[in-house]
Amino acid sequence: MRKIISGNEAIAIGAYRANASFASGYPGTPSSEILEYTKTFEDIKVQWASNEKSAFEQALGSSIAGRRSFVTMKHVGLNVAADSLMSSSYTGVNAGFVVVVADDPGMHSSQNEQDTRLFAKFAQVPILEPSDAKEAMGFMQYAFSLSEEYDTPVILRSTTRVSHTQELVYFDMHKLGGTEDKLLAKNISKYVLVPKNALLRHKKLLERNTKLQKLTNEIPLNRIEQGSLNVGIITSGVSYLYAKELLPEANFLKIGLSWPFPIDLAKEFAKNFEKVIVIEELEPYIEEQLKIAGINNVEGKKFFPQDGEFNLDIVEEGLAKASVLEKRHKKYFEVPKNLPERPPVLCPGCPHRPIFDILHSLKVYVTGDIGCYTLGAAPPLSSIHTTVCMGASISMGYGIAKASQNHKIVSVIGDSTFLHTGIQPLIDAYVNNVAYTVIILDNSITAMTGGQPDAVSGFNIKNEPAPKVDLENLVRSIGIKRVFKVDQYNYKKTKEIIEQEINTKELSVIIATRPCVLAPIKIKETPYFVIADKCIDCKRCLRIGCPAIGYKESKAYIIEDLCTGCALCAEVCPTLAIVKGESNE
Repeated sequence: MRKIISGNEAIAIGAYRANASFASGYPGTPSSEILEYTKTFEDIKVQWASNEKSAFEQALGSSIAGRRSFVTMKHVGLNVAADSLMSSSYTGVNAGFVVVVADDPGMHSSQNEQDTRLFAKFAQVPILEPSDAKEAMGFMQYAFSLSEEYDTPVILRSTTRVSHTQELVYFDMHKLGGTEDKLLAKNISKYVLVPKNALLRHKKLLERNTKLQKLTNEIPLNRIEQGSLNVGIITSGVSYLYAKELLPEANFLKIGLSWPFPIDLAKEFAKNFEKVIVIEELEPYIEEQLKIAGINNVEGKKFFPQDGEFNLDIVEEGLAKASVLEKRHKKYFEVPKNLPERPPVLCPGCPHRPIFDILHSLKVYVTGDIGCYTLGAAPPLSSIHTTVCMGASISMGYGIAKASQNHKIVSVIGDSTFLHTGIQPLIDAYVNNVAYTVIILDNSITAMTGGQPDAVSGFNIKNEPAPKVDLENLVRSIGIKRVFKVDQYNYKKTKEIIEQEINTKELSVIIATRPCVLAPIKIKETPYFVIADKCIDCKRCLRIGCPAIGYKESKAYIIEDLCTGCALCAEVCPTLAIVKGESNE
């Protein structure tokens, strides 16, 4: 078969060909599409989990049951699953178990740029780094075999560019042979990590590392490519493709299995050159491994940045600094000058917008969370004052409320994020008697990553009907008495309840119930328009930050094609100049 596929689709195909039976994960860009592709294979049981830790342990359990399994997440998701990763490195596996982690250099949709290679070294588990879709497919297949042969979880590290760039790949859809299911493992000394057992498992882990260290110096995934130019380059991942395109005649040590690091192979390679250049995105992981081993003729971050996503221009500039390539005057990717700025905004009709407009008008301090509603921090809404990580809105809001009792504090969190890591801090707030307000923005979907279902959606990853968690009953079951449900499109009533609760000296939870305007089918009502003669140029409608509202010649107007008919602009207009109708003419 010949097909243009993305790296994420290639990972799913690789898992299928390797006879994987189970997959779980939590959506997060750039990893989300892996399970979306995997769900098309009937032989693989696929599901979204409430968070990455739960997903990791589900897949690990399936491995122990004798089925090849994998889990997907983005780089910050591995933080949530870190406890499980560290311990599973000790327990080992039964059937092959692969942890697919997609890093996000450049932070296209993330709160940091952490490098998963450091986690692999920390947990002492092998990590594979494909450079493109073809390698992603093959590396995924190999990861299951490597996991079983060495009794270890294996991390497959993708990055945004590998995950999302498409490539023409030749492959077939036949499954590999010799991968029959295993029996459920019963081995207390292996899988029960009480201290006595864990001490012995640590010794096993160290023995495994010795075997892996030998493998990493011999495996074809780590290879020397001879060139005609007296330049040595050590690189991995997508950086290899940039360097190869810019300087194809150089000598390369391409790293595919980067932990344990192939030190012996690197020494053999580096001894042939006066200077060796290391090209790697984010942390100087390879460079540090080389220098620790006494290979001193290497330089990397001296020429290349430690932050941001690489591209041809950045790699070319680094090679020019290293005096091995003449820099072109024209860039490969040059952005035209004087383009208007277009920052990301909440969608027209987004049900979060009324909440943030109300919070802004009430001048409260708002702790936010990870989701598309984080855009409530942007002007003109400017209504989120902290966003750190998943679930932190409630715990940080609780901490601020405890420390600053004279200020009105509100935490906002989405339904998926609340179920991910918001329940525990809400319990803490309840049992420690903290008086402040939590608003759960229940749009019944994981919106920011593409509309994946969560536990309140009522359908699963295959769009089949599924049970729904009732957030109101869940919150009340904690013991919280003041629980309110609001429809954000009823602006007046919603504002009345929020104002009431921020002035109440008791913990309260408000559940805002409007569904996402885009999912599962875009909601489109009759659009509104502005009666020009009634517009007094007060700009109140502009302050809600809706992309459907324009402004020219001292008058507001509404872009009919963008308007979803949510009526928020009409609710806030002091002169009733915005009305529902068929045309803005």
